[in-house]
Amino acid sequence: MRLRRKILSVLLTGTLICTALTGCGDKTNKEKAEKTSKETVESSGKVELKVWAEKDNFDVTNKMIDSFKKKYEGQAEFDIKLEEMSDADTKNSLLNNVHDAADVFSLPDDQLLGMVAAGAIAPVANPDEVKSANLDDAVDAASYKDTLYAYPYSADNGYFLYYNKKYLKDSDVKSLDKILSVAKKHGKKMQMQFDSGWYLYSFFGNTGLKFSINSDGVTNSCNWNAKAGDITGVDIAKALLNLTSNPAFDCENDDNFVKNAKDDKVIAGISGAWSAIGIKEAWGDDYGACKLPTYTCAGKQVQMASFTGYKMMGVNAYSSHPEWAQKLADWMTNEENQTLRFQERSQGPSNKKASEADEVKKVPAIQAVIDQSQYGSLQRVANSYWNACSSFATTIEAGNPGNKSLQKLMDKLVKGITKSVTE
Repeated sequence: MRLRRKILSVLLTGTLICTALTGCGDKTNKEKAEKTSKETVESSGKVELKVWAEKDNFDVTNKMIDSFKKKYEGQAEFDIKLEEMSDADTKNSLLNNVHDAADVFSLPDDQLLGMVAAGAIAPVANPDEVKSANLDDAVDAASYKDTLYAYPYSADNGYFLYYNKKYLKDSDVKSLDKILSVAKKHGKKMQMQFDSGWYLYSFFGNTGLKFSINSDGVTNSCNWNAKAGDITGVDIAKALLNLTSNPAFDCENDDNFVKNAKDDKVIAGISGAWSAIGIKEAWGDDYGACKLPTYTCAGKQVQMASFTGYKMMGVNAYSSHPEWAQKLADWMTNEENQTLRFQERSQGPSNKKASEADEVKKVPAIQAVIDQSQYGSLQRVANSYWNACSSFATTIEAGNPGNKSLQKLMDKLVKGITKSVTE
């Protein structure tokens, strides 16, 4: 299934251990490495590999496997099996039984560190080539301590604003206040999944307040309850109460956003590229997409933030055919196959050349997620973040029943986000 917003947080149970890779520094070493690799390939015999991919990506993945076999025809007898695996479940499935897991698998970037900590993912065999071919942010997302551990293939796993041009002008969508005003005027709604930490982050990320995962990898650091500064925690709580009490605002998940757009009940919403096909069907030529708007907080217009996300292919550190697994992962994420993913699955490429293609630039959703990325941060969070955010958002959405102190609400939120794994 698509990653959508169901991002799993990184849970590291030990010290992160990285294996530093060094490339061949001169021509002689490179020639030796190429010769060794060629000899290994030519003497491979039968090569059995298992690949994990989401069911929706089976057709395009099979095409990549077929072209890989053709590329290396005669160098080995390939038996490559494709098995269904949700990207959201890749890390758990890999770590539960690494020896029976796939040799090559797709994963979202937030699962990478857990795999590195467990020693379950092999460093990329040709890091310099992969780094130079892909966007810097995608490379950073696939790396830990300067070691590249996976092959990036998509750069579109963030969120942004969809809007219906029938009702909203380009100038309207710069401000959340204006969007809500226009929606109210037409008896329509603006929607987002407010009670998800994935989306709730958008109201905190560019306020000057801080949030990050600690170096232990299992706890968070957060000061969203700050009492001093240009914007305080209470200021944000007030802004969110104003938003959720607006009759033109609705808290709905991505599926309902698309459904309501098709029913002409919604004229704008916050979601990701996974909703693009449905929104295009709903609004046709009136379908628009752009970066997130600003929202009013403490009398200021604050640019909404986002979590950014990338997908990549990893290689099992325990693969029986590591050289071929690396070659397959590299092949499935090259410029040609990233272009194929875009053409057949509308996935935004991380490859520099593929992302610059005119066809990619014409897709509003992909351009919107790229534009929004300048206001985003990689999702690096520990488990305690999710439930704390959901509980807080549910209270705000309900209008703060009992009129609880907003400072106490913010203190409770931060206490939940930063609690230790033993609490």
